[in-house]
Order: sequence, then C-alpha cells, then structure tokens
Amino acid sequence: TRPLLRVVVGSLVVALGTIALAQSNVGTWTLNVARSKYSNNNPPRSTTLTIEASGNVTVTTVDLVAPDGSTQRWSWRSAYDGRDVSITGNNPNADTASRRRVSPSTTETTFKKGGKVSTVNTAVVSPDGKTLWQHINPFGGELDMEGRPNDAEQEARKLLESSEKRSF
Repeated sequence: TRPLLRVVVGSLVVALGTIALAQSNVGTWTLNVARSKYSNNNPPRSTTLTIEASGNVTVTTVDLVAPDGSTQRWSWRSAYDGRDVSITGNNPNADTASRRRVSPSTTETTFKKGGKVSTVNTAVVSPDGKTLWQHINPFGGELDMEGRPNDAEQEARKLLESSEKRSF
C-alpha cells in the first residue's frame, strides 16, 4: 500500500502544479500606460483586465477608457481550447474570442469580427507573476488615421492575488 500511496500523492502534486501553471494569468491587471508602446501613439487612458477562473474555464472582463474618454466594457467565458465564444458588451473590434495556452506562462487570444480575425493578443506573465506583457497584433485593416498598423506592446501590473478574485 505504501507504493500506491506514493503514486497517488505524487500524481496529486503534479496535477495541482499543472493547474497553478495553467492559471498564471488569473487576477486583476491594470495597464501601465507609461510603460506601454502604441504604434499610433494613441493609447487608451486606462485598461483593467480581470481574469477569473473555475477549473480550466475563465471569465475575462475588460474595462477600458478610450483616448476620447468613452468607456468600453466587454467579457467572455472560455476554456484554453481555441474555440470561438461570444463576447458580451461593447467591444467595437470583435464579437468572438478564443484562447489557447502556448506555454505555462503564455496565452494567445484571437478576436474576430464577423468571422474574420481582427486581432491576436499574445500575453506573457512574468516569472514572479506580478507583470503581464501583451503584444497586440491587428489583422484585417485595423489601421490608425495615417494608415499604419495599430499594434501595441502593453505592460500591466497585477492588482490582486488570483485567490482573492475567484468567484463569478
């Protein structure tokens, strides 16, 4: 029975470690506008990203204040399975999102509008879990007023530990 107990305990430790890694992006993140770069030099005034988890499913909510002061709020519920799910709220650039895990600290979210890819966001969480870097790569004509691609490199800081913000 001792070898069986060791196998069960070892499997549990590995499973719990895998779950923790899979949820490295869970928490509330606030955009550091000063440390972010935008090709169109027209960043949002503020953005808060909240990712709440239950198992392998996350609920992601974005609260954004645009450069003109208007507000946007949208959310979606998805697993890390790459399947398109509907976005609720007022995202002018997407009506579906899909997310997949690239590595324990990296996720890729694809946004679509009318079935066409509008943006792909690649997010990487720092080893200490306190910083989220996100590269936003637009597709399909998302250009600024001068006709340049509207891509961005964003940096966000974690506001709350993931265990403090889990219910939904």
